Amino acid sequence: MSDIEIARAATIKPIGEIADKLGIPNDALMPFGHTKAKVSLDHIDSLKDKPDGKLILVTAITPTPAGEGKTTTSVGLTDGLNKIGKNAMVCLREPSLGPCFGMKGGAAGGGYAQVIPMEDINLHFTGDFHAITSAHSLLSALIDNHIYWGNESALDTRRVAWRRVVDMNDRSLRQITSSLGGVSNGFAREDGFDITVASEVMAIFCLSKNLEDLQHRLSKIVIGYTRDRKPITADAVNAPGPMTVLLKDAIAPNLVQTLEHNPAFIHGGPFANIAHGCNSVIATRSALKMADFVVTEAGFGADLGAEKFFDIKCRSAGLAPDAAVIVATVRALKMHGGVAKDDLGVENVQAVRDGCVNLQRHVENVKSFGVPVVVAINRFVADTDAEMAAVREIADSLGVKAIDATHWADGGAGTMELAEHVSAMAESGESKFAPSYPSEMPIWEKIETIATKLYRAEGISADQKTRNQIKDLQEGGFGDLPVCIAKTQYSFSSDPNRKGAPTGHTLPVREVRLSAGAGFIVAVCGDIMTMPGLPRIPSANSIRLNEQGQVEGLF
Repeated sequence: MSDIEIARAATIKPIGEIADKLGIPNDALMPFGHTKAKVSLDHIDSLKDKPDGKLILVTAITPTPAGEGKTTTSVGLTDGLNKIGKNAMVCLREPSLGPCFGMKGGAAGGGYAQVIPMEDINLHFTGDFHAITSAHSLLSALIDNHIYWGNESALDTRRVAWRRVVDMNDRSLRQITSSLGGVSNGFAREDGFDITVASEVMAIFCLSKNLEDLQHRLSKIVIGYTRDRKPITADAVNAPGPMTVLLKDAIAPNLVQTLEHNPAFIHGGPFANIAHGCNSVIATRSALKMADFVVTEAGFGADLGAEKFFDIKCRSAGLAPDAAVIVATVRALKMHGGVAKDDLGVENVQAVRDGCVNLQRHVENVKSFGVPVVVAINRFVADTDAEMAAVREIADSLGVKAIDATHWADGGAGTMELAEHVSAMAESGESKFAPSYPSEMPIWEKIETIATKLYRAEGISADQKTRNQIKDLQEGGFGDLPVCIAKTQYSFSSDPNRKGAPTGHTLPVREVRLSAGAGFIVAVCGDIMTMPGLPRIPSANSIRLNEQGQVEGLF
């Protein structure tokens, strides 16, 4: 059966029964139908004195078209932990409509390791993305209205830094001219759209600790600059208050369930190639008060999602992960070893060994943060015993264990060995977590540290304009902020075609963007776009309603 058929055939328990597992009273739930609900911030606040559970990060090797299965493994591991008697829940990001209708077709796990209701989660869910898009759009409208009615702040219309957003892949909106049509429509200027997940409002939403922190962060958004380059914040257009009103319900985490009826928070959804790639701090911190083990994922490979989880989210929220899981597949390793996608079904042990250079680098990188690591081999039916043995052998040589996981076919039963190992690691106290650089390190050196230490680049490059941007940010009091690298997810380098573990490359920094409210600086590298385009044949072509009114094509 397909993922959506498996999800549709599942029995979904009333969300109140899932809440009971976490000790959430009925009056603390804000139901959206019978199968999903938000948990009130008042209840979350009442848990602040409870001890924290163990935090487990699921990350992966560099993604390939062959697939890795981070979300599937996160769900399967959570089910496996519960099967061995642990009180565990999972915290995931909400899918964006752009990839759902673009390349991915859905992002709620797969096979028998899914979160449900699958169609709801992949589509409008509880409306959080719409609220974030609306709050961002409100600020955009207030900026242009402020300029139209006299521009009291002296914002230079040539230096407006705030772009617009929409939650869809639409390359034609990357660069536009707005306010055309005459005097009554305002002052014409260059503008553009990013996808909602790249919005600073999304980042703020995901990093805020509560509503007060949310409004404070919104007030710090730099919307642009005066002619003499003085920063102008969202406060100047009276935006933080109404933006917070639009987000006040969305900020409460969303409770759903896995196919095995274990609790899941799904909240927030920034991409890890262009943003910080982690679910909300509120969801993670709340889960740690409610469960003994919390499994969370960070997007794409460990060079992107895990690095940002460690250096941005953990730094901002005061989190200290207890263990990490790196997901790999034989198929993906073979691609990193030089095998074409059409030839992945043929046994090729040498290609697996060659591709393990990618796994090795990710293991070394995650270990460098002081967090104990295990490799989960997400096993496909066509993977041979010899190929699996090669991965285990190489993992052993790296000082980590590689464990077969068959959760796609077997659910939690397929991750019980992995769950035993992960729980033992998390409970060992072995983790000595530390970020990869100190806050006081200059911005240029932070980017360079990530490039050389984690990507194994020889260095970084930037034109004089970008160097001046970095200098201005450093001198403007933003030097203590962490950096968020925006680059291709398909390679350690900025070239998506360089598989494996490339060295000798240079990371080209194209521009830097200040996200003062979120609390980081984005370094845009190579050809990465903050507004993706649709592929030649988008997933949308296969998504439809059948004669019974059911969604088909999501996967």
